[in-house]
Amino acid sequence: MKAWKLPLRNLTRKAGRTTALILLVAFQALAVFGGSMVIGSLRNGLQSLENRMGADIIVIPASARSRVNPESLFLQGTTGYFYMSREKMDRLEAIEGIEKMSPQLFLASLRASCCSVPVQVIGLDQETDFVVQPWIAESYGKRLESGEVLVGSRVSAGPGESIRIYNENCPVVGRLEATGTGLDTAVYCTMETLQKLLDAARAMGHDLQLSGDPAEQVSAVYLKVRDGYDAEKVTADINLHVRKVEALQTRSMFSSVSDSLKSVSAVVIWLIAAIWLLALIILLIVFAMMIHERKREFGVLRLLGMSRGMLGGMVTGEALICGLAGSLLGVGLALLLLLPFTGLIEKSLGLPYLLPGAGTLLLLGGVTVLLCLLMSALASLGAAARLSRVDPGTVLREGN
Repeated sequence: MKAWKLPLRNLTRKAGRTTALILLVAFQALAVFGGSMVIGSLRNGLQSLENRMGADIIVIPASARSRVNPESLFLQGTTGYFYMSREKMDRLEAIEGIEKMSPQLFLASLRASCCSVPVQVIGLDQETDFVVQPWIAESYGKRLESGEVLVGSRVSAGPGESIRIYNENCPVVGRLEATGTGLDTAVYCTMETLQKLLDAARAMGHDLQLSGDPAEQVSAVYLKVRDGYDAEKVTADINLHVRKVEALQTRSMFSSVSDSLKSVSAVVIWLIAAIWLLALIILLIVFAMMIHERKREFGVLRLLGMSRGMLGGMVTGEALICGLAGSLLGVGLALLLLLPFTGLIEKSLGLPYLLPGAGTLLLLGGVTVLLCLLMSALASLGAAARLSRVDPGTVLREGN
């Protein structure tokens, strides 16, 4: 019999023990690969959020907090709408230190009876926008025309299709790249298009708590602070001098998200470390018990001419086979459990969540398999060392 076939035959002969070893390594690989995927996705999401959020300050109506959590709106895509007069922008222009200013207008489609899907609709001022336009340029590269919409990566409708919003059919002209944030579930259009949608919603009897002409309303104003000015001071000036608005500094949002990410990452890392330590201890115990159980078998093999080194190689080979099967199973289970539920994970954690690319996942999977193989080999070293002290004559006499 060829040497490489012997470990495989030994494993199939003890199917129950082999299955237990494979499942143990699979659980270890699942923890390592799955945990690393979650941490990497959270970091990607934070980086994406920082890249997309080009504003230093966001100004919303003071009453908005009673309707929706602003951080949930911008980070998790909570559907909501709130409005304030465009006159607030004139007041903002008087605040020293503001370099750029661009308004947005929100509309939430909440009922399936009026719309294809419940989404957050965001109207952009294409002449002044500096927040979303760079993102749009990556995927679309054209100006939006009246009635046209762009959709986030997780909206079901795609280019060439139409999406119905308050009984208005809007052609989808493009899909934006994923960000791992609530922006992926939103629909983007021009201010003119959104004002028509507001009129359509009110015509259907929806109470949007919108008073006056929609053309004179905005939901939020995004601000870029001039170089040399302190964003925190500008934020304080706005809250002091502009009535009935609330200025939010985006840096504080990032800081909050970053702190939460660090906390989640620390928990995941400690969990992975605990699982690895527990798995290593269990493997050491299993291999020690296996050597004790198979003493007579090893004694016979020694009498048949197998050296101590060959016995050690056979045990290590068995460990590596279990390690390879278990690690591949664990990586596959992690992909199966995590890939279909990215939106649910993002919502549960309340943090930006953007999966790594296929190349990164492949590399991470390869590293996980190698680590599991290394640990399996290390666990078998103790067993191999004990085999070097096995005396075949003594073992066989004990068996008699």
